[in-house]
Amino acid sequence: MSNQKKKILIIEDEEFLLDIYKKKFEGLGFIVIARTDGNNCLELVKKEKVDLILLDIILPGKDGYQILEELKKDRQTSPIKVVVLSNLGQKEEIDKALKLGATDYVIKANLTPKELVEKVIKMI
Repeated sequence: MSNQKKKILIIEDEEFLLDIYKKKFEGLGFIVIARTDGNNCLELVKKEKVDLILLDIILPGKDGYQILEELKKDRQTSPIKVVVLSNLGQKEEIDKALKLGATDYVIKANLTPKELVEKVIKMI
C-alpha cells in the first residue's frame, strides 16, 4: 500500500526529535502534522482525519494519557491507531497506555527513527 496521502499526527515536545521524525515520514510520502503540546488534539484529529498518531506521554498542556483517553472515548477517533512514543519504560507506564487503548508502546531510546518508521509502515 502506498504511503501517499496517509496522514500521521506526531505529538512530541522535543522539537529536535519531532523534526527528525517529520522529515523521515515526509521523505516516504506521508503527510505529517506535528504538534509540540497536548492541547486541542481531539479537535485536530477529527478535523485532519489522521491514519495514525505517534504520541509522547510527557507534554505541555494535556499529557499523553489524557489525550489517549479522550481519543478512545470518542466514537469518531477511537479506531485510530495510537503508538505511544516515550522514554518512560516502567511496566506500569506501558500497561497504563495499553489499557487506555494504545496500539503499541515504543521506548524512544530503544528505537532509531528509521526503525520507528519501519514499525509504523507495517501498522498502517
